[in-house]
Amino acid sequence: MVVDMKAELPKILEWIRQTVGEKAKVVIGVSGGKDSSVVAALCVAALGKERVFGVLMPQNEQSDIDKSYLLCKHLGIDYTVINIGPAVDALTEEVKKKVDLPLNLGYTSNTPARIRMTTLYGVGALLGNSRVVNTCNLSEDYVGYSTKFGDAAGDFSPLSKFTASEVVELGDILGLPYELSHKVPTDGMCGQTDEERFGFSYKQLDDYLRGRAMPPQEVVDKIERMHRASLHKLLPMPMYPFGE
Repeated sequence: MVVDMKAELPKILEWIRQTVGEKAKVVIGVSGGKDSSVVAALCVAALGKERVFGVLMPQNEQSDIDKSYLLCKHLGIDYTVINIGPAVDALTEEVKKKVDLPLNLGYTSNTPARIRMTTLYGVGALLGNSRVVNTCNLSEDYVGYSTKFGDAAGDFSPLSKFTASEVVELGDILGLPYELSHKVPTDGMCGQTDEERFGFSYKQLDDYLRGRAMPPQEVVDKIERMHRASLHKLLPMPMYPFGE
C-alpha cells in the first residue's frame, strides 16, 4: 500500500480545523525532531500561526535545541522555553528518599516525558481554550515507542495513522527545512538512535505495516512482540464492567 500524502494533506488540514474548532489554540511540545516539526507545520497551515504556541522543554542541557528554535522561527510561532531539569531532579531526589530501589531505564526515560506532558497542559491552562496536540506516528505507536501519559497523551493526533516515512514525506510537502523533516530520530537520553534501539530500520517497519515488503522473520517476530507488549498504550483503560 502506497499512501498519496499530497492528496491526504488537505484532508488532514480540514480535520484539524474541525477537531480544534474556530477559536481554540494549539499547544505543542517542540523537540526539534521530525514529528513535532511536521505536526506544528500542519497546525500552522490549518489554523494560522497565531493559534499555535510552542513549548521547548530541555532537561537542563539539550544539544540539539537549535533545531527547536529553527522550527519556531521558520513557522513564525510564539513559543516559550521551560527547563524541566529542576522538576525532574527534585522529583527523583524525593523518590530516592522514599523508595529504596535503584533507578532504572523505565524511570529515567519515562519520567521526563510525563513531566513534559504535565508542562504542556499547565501552559494550556494558562493560555485558556487550548488543545494539546499529540505528535506520535503509526510506526512508533505500533512498537510502543512512546510514554503512556507522556508523549502518548494529547487532545488530538494528526499523525497516528501515518508511518515514519510518510511523516518525512509530509514534511517535504509542507516545505520544512530538510534538517528538521529528515532529522535522525533519537530519544535524546540514551545516546542511541531509535533504529539502534529497535534492532531494525524504520523502512523495514513501515514496509511491514503497509504490506509492501516482508522483513526477515526474526524482524517480524520482534516487531510483533513489541506490539503485543505495548498494546495497553493504545487501548482505552480497562474498566470493571459493572451493570453490563
